Amino acid sequence: MSVDSVGTAAPLVGGPQRARWKDPSPCVTAAFVLFLAASSAPSPLYVIYQQQWKFTAWVLTVVFALYVVGLLGSLLVVGSLSDHLGRRPVLALAIGLEMVALVLFYVAGDVFVLSAARVLQGIATGVATPALSAAIVDLEPPHALGRAGVVTSVAPPTGLALGALGSGVLVEFGPAPTRLVYALLFGGMVLAAVVVALMPETSPRRPGAVASLRPRVAMPRHLRADIVPLVPAMIATWALAGMYLSLGPSVAAELLRLHSHLVGGVVVTLLAGTGALAIFLLRSRSASSLLAPSSALLGLGTLISLAGTVEGLGWLSAVGTVVAGVGFGASVLATFGTFARIAKPHERSAVFALANVISYLGNSVPAVLGGIAVTALGLRIAAVIYALAISVITFSALVLRLNQIRAQRRGAVATCR
Repeated sequence: MSVDSVGTAAPLVGGPQRARWKDPSPCVTAAFVLFLAASSAPSPLYVIYQQQWKFTAWVLTVVFALYVVGLLGSLLVVGSLSDHLGRRPVLALAIGLEMVALVLFYVAGDVFVLSAARVLQGIATGVATPALSAAIVDLEPPHALGRAGVVTSVAPPTGLALGALGSGVLVEFGPAPTRLVYALLFGGMVLAAVVVALMPETSPRRPGAVASLRPRVAMPRHLRADIVPLVPAMIATWALAGMYLSLGPSVAAELLRLHSHLVGGVVVTLLAGTGALAIFLLRSRSASSLLAPSSALLGLGTLISLAGTVEGLGWLSAVGTVVAGVGFGASVLATFGTFARIAKPHERSAVFALANVISYLGNSVPAVLGGIAVTALGLRIAAVIYALAISVITFSALVLRLNQIRAQRRGAVATCR
């Protein structure tokens, strides 16, 4: 959801600095992917932590949601800080925080240390995301205009997919399953620190850093007709992602009898990886044309995956996840693309803050409620209720979008008359 780059000023890279490193954007993009990979790496490990420390499903989802709390808080507070202090200092801070979080993950021996690590990781990701997005836009070469928008859309789900899959592989086949992945990610962050140290500064210092720390969230009156129909689609999209990232591995192990820890990573990868591919393939389509199809695919895929889970058919659940993944990617592209289209430059920061609040609350609150339902009702019943709720919300979004299209057509006909 790294759309903070939308509306960023033109590249400010100076000549002497540019000569120092012809095109650092691929390495900056790799750092972006690394941050998101680190955020999804714990997902295949949650089952192991739960078995070792004997905590309930609702505690698991709270640990997951704490990451979102830290991320959303830092995103709202320091989201525009790099516009005032420069990209490099803010990225250095984010990398330092992430490295401390990875050390906490490495030494974690109980759920409290794990929770602290997740909160700190969320804060680090919230600090890094807007600065990395802006840096990628700043570094966009003149011969590849538009590339930055695609990169900042594709990188987050790509990172989520790679982090979960890589963690699953290491947990299944590597030594020290709860430590090795964090050690490797720590090494990756060291390389990211080198990239930041060598990259040119693309945003000169300017006053207003303290004032920029005041969170601004807004839904301008003239945009409500466009934004309100997006809300159900955004909630459903990120609620589904939250379920896969928090409870997906548990569902695969307990309900589908797939006990390989690699499967826990594959479950997340099927959704997020397919979403990333969908964003890339659909990048030239208009946001308005994707709103209805994305909702339909998301709801249909969720129901197919639910049918596979209830019947114990892993292959059917996988098919449903892929279908939902296409809807996931198309929905992210459509909803955030709509925000980018309708928001005027002077209101863009506050409007995108609203978009992030909606998305991350949709990502975390349903996941926590799902964890409570698992504890009270059992995993099977809770998974059915969760999936049906997402489907209802998704198809509600589809109905709202179709009604919006009809209203626009009636307005167009009335104008022609």
